[in-house]
Amino acid sequence: MSLRPFEAAKPVRLFWLQSGGCGGCTLSALGAENPDLVTAMDAANIEVLWHPSLSEASGRDVVDLMERLASGEESLDILCLEGSAMCGPNGTGKFHMFSGTGQPTMEWIRLLAEKAQYVVAVGSCAAFGGITAAGDNHVEARGLSYDGRKPGGLLGADFRSRAGLPVINIAGCPIHPGWLCETLHQVAAGSFGAADTDEWARPLSYTMHLVHHGCAKNEFYEYKASAEKLCDHGCMMENLGCKGTQARADCNIRSWNGSGSCLDGNYPCINCTAPEFEEPGHDFTRTPKVAGIPVGLPTDMPKAWFVALASLSKAATPTRLKENAVADHLTVPPLDKGKS
Repeated sequence: MSLRPFEAAKPVRLFWLQSGGCGGCTLSALGAENPDLVTAMDAANIEVLWHPSLSEASGRDVVDLMERLASGEESLDILCLEGSAMCGPNGTGKFHMFSGTGQPTMEWIRLLAEKAQYVVAVGSCAAFGGITAAGDNHVEARGLSYDGRKPGGLLGADFRSRAGLPVINIAGCPIHPGWLCETLHQVAAGSFGAADTDEWARPLSYTMHLVHHGCAKNEFYEYKASAEKLCDHGCMMENLGCKGTQARADCNIRSWNGSGSCLDGNYPCINCTAPEFEEPGHDFTRTPKVAGIPVGLPTDMPKAWFVALASLSKAATPTRLKENAVADHLTVPPLDKGKS
């Protein structure tokens, strides 16, 4: 019996473009731990052909590679876009030209997306337009398959990659490195399908959860013991704009940088994984109310039930929580009533 020599698996080829954005998703991805980003890519057998911030290649070498990928001379498995597609002025894309090519970056995105087996939007800018699309949006920033909440974007609502999938939207501002790494692992293994995404084509691996899950302020929330200013320890939903009960992400279950989340840093959740989070219609740290009732109620909860439960909860709030909620540090410890 003869044994065939081991044949290494063909690398999964990834090309990464940055367009209209701050590069914060790359910076966040570099904070990946257990394993680090390079190890995570190696473990998934992903070959990063080029990344504008991390690769040594530049200039003509990169343009030549892009031309080979766009022509089909070389294969492309995963196209990642970080940042929004900048389509201004008047749909020409000339606000953002790709240096040395004479072509707008948005045209390169289209060409490469047509050849890729999978197209991945990294961050809320690439998914929905994000911060770059805020305000008057003179640069005509939009996501790959969404323009805010409207289907369409640069590639169109009906776009499907060569694997038959729409754009995979790893939304967040910025993304958690774990969201990126585990999604790319699934894609590289060929085990990622439409059933693995939610209604916004975001991976269910993190949008199956609410930011509210695992929040360290949940005891304050249960009794509606609310913070009144940012340095207070209480729940920030009632007064300070926190959308953790609506936001789809696992931020308080999967810690950031090994330690915490926005809420652990005493800042309200602004629902950055959602389309149009950048335009809430009010200050991020203010909860809009009608007749004293917060407009943004917990997901899937009828308003009447929330009002009834909130009234009961406030009536039963322990003194400890009332006092700690409006303090900048915990002042009243739990009391064991069985201890005389």
